[in-house]
Amino acid sequence: MDTAYSPEDLAFRDEVRGFFDEAYTPELQARLHSPDYKNAIEDWQRKLYDKGWVAPNWPVEFGGTGWTATQKYIYETERSLAGIPNVVPFGLVMVANVIMAYGTNEQKEYFLPRILKSEDWWCQGYSEPGSGSDLASLKTKAERDGDDFIINGAKIWTTYAQYADWIFCLVRTDNSGKKQEGITFILIDMKSEGIKVNPIISIDNHHSLNEVEFNNVRVPAKNVVGEIGKGWTVAKALLAHERTGIAGVADVKRAVRVIKEVAAKEENGGQRLMDDPGFQQRLADIEVELMALEFTELRTLATQAAGGFPGPESSLLKIKGTELQQATQELLMEIAAYYQGVLPVDLDPEALGHEFATEARRNYMYGRAATIYGGSNEVQKNIIAKYVLGLE
Repeated sequence: MDTAYSPEDLAFRDEVRGFFDEAYTPELQARLHSPDYKNAIEDWQRKLYDKGWVAPNWPVEFGGTGWTATQKYIYETERSLAGIPNVVPFGLVMVANVIMAYGTNEQKEYFLPRILKSEDWWCQGYSEPGSGSDLASLKTKAERDGDDFIINGAKIWTTYAQYADWIFCLVRTDNSGKKQEGITFILIDMKSEGIKVNPIISIDNHHSLNEVEFNNVRVPAKNVVGEIGKGWTVAKALLAHERTGIAGVADVKRAVRVIKEVAAKEENGGQRLMDDPGFQQRLADIEVELMALEFTELRTLATQAAGGFPGPESSLLKIKGTELQQATQELLMEIAAYYQGVLPVDLDPEALGHEFATEARRNYMYGRAATIYGGSNEVQKNIIAKYVLGLE
């Protein structure tokens, strides 16, 4: 795609590559894959903040970059190709955008600078033990008590709650109307008395998920974002940003590159796997769909650059992006063949001849959830049917 870039864009790409080469050190990479992950990702985000690049999609007035859609695309592509993880999205990508759009001046002045500097770690309180894709059925209750709300209930699948300083939550403040009514969006200090975090170990033997219990947790009413009882509108705006990010287009591009590298070395029946017509066809199918998805993402980035919010196209991005993630994960697992099996912890995968197989297995296992979290793909198809096709 270089021929489509202007000289200014090519110079920007070179600047991005140079910064990544210098700032993303081997020591930092090692820490990001160690128990020191939280401190490491915060250190990386502070490097981005010092460079002025930590929030590409924020308006300039709040500390954003002012990049064009093409520059955002270049940045994301280079980040992924360099193997650099994205920023933790809950603060910088998700709650910050709704605070900008719906928050009070006091909320903007307090929270946005802290989010930008990675001084606060955020998590998301949407799903509940009995409310997932049908999010509007949530039951966590918030009862008014003077200038506060008293909150009782539980949230589940809460990523990085064990690290979080704050959680943005959907709570029910009124049961009298339709289930989408009476929901309120509120910010809760995770150090508040009555909050308990219960770890959930996922299938890849990793602890990122949690259940969060609220037992008579007192939260100031001034922490409500938007109007009381109108949180469903705020929630939908936040989910649009989340789904756009979940698509992970740049990361799928990197996965395709890894597949090509591995397939060029592996043999099947004396022939390089990369030369097998059947394998070539499967990989080509992924690349064609990925190219179409890239252009959809560029249109979405252009909308955001013009000050707009992602619309139903965020659902399309989420559907196709997660399907392509799973397609690349499945293909890499097939390349790994019998080395993909769960290995005893005392065995070294390199000694078995496949250093990529263990990582491929972990990604495959955790990747099964990609079509579910952020709103299942079936729900996204309903959104497209309603808001794009006009079907009820």
